[in-house]
Amino acid sequence: MKVEDVMIEMGKFPAVTQNTILKEALTEMGEANLGLVCIINNKQELLGLITDGDLRRKLLKVQKPFSAFFVDDALVHAKEDPITCQPGENLKEVVKLMGDKQIWDLPVVNQDNQLVGLLHLHPAIKKLIN
Repeated sequence: MKVEDVMIEMGKFPAVTQNTILKEALTEMGEANLGLVCIINNKQELLGLITDGDLRRKLLKVQKPFSAFFVDDALVHAKEDPITCQPGENLKEVVKLMGDKQIWDLPVVNQDNQLVGLLHLHPAIKKLIN
């Protein structure tokens, strides 16, 4: 079984462009009911990733008014070197990596670093069990 067999397709998870402000990125996260948003450029290359946990840690670390974060570019608060996987990778090995790193969601990129999907842990485990 491969990652591509169970990954969420583009358009079905939050992905915003590099010029999106944080408030809009958070709105996308909320509407998708996922704890992350991917940030891409106009070539769909993955530039970064913001997770609920990363954002919480950043808010506690950076000393500025909460409302001031909303107008920042989302990329300012993104992890710019997220762990990723590729569509053709072995699903079982990638799920093991996710468990080892305690990651719930993993961006799926092609050989050109273009975002092509998202691997969510629960459906991946369900697919492996069945």
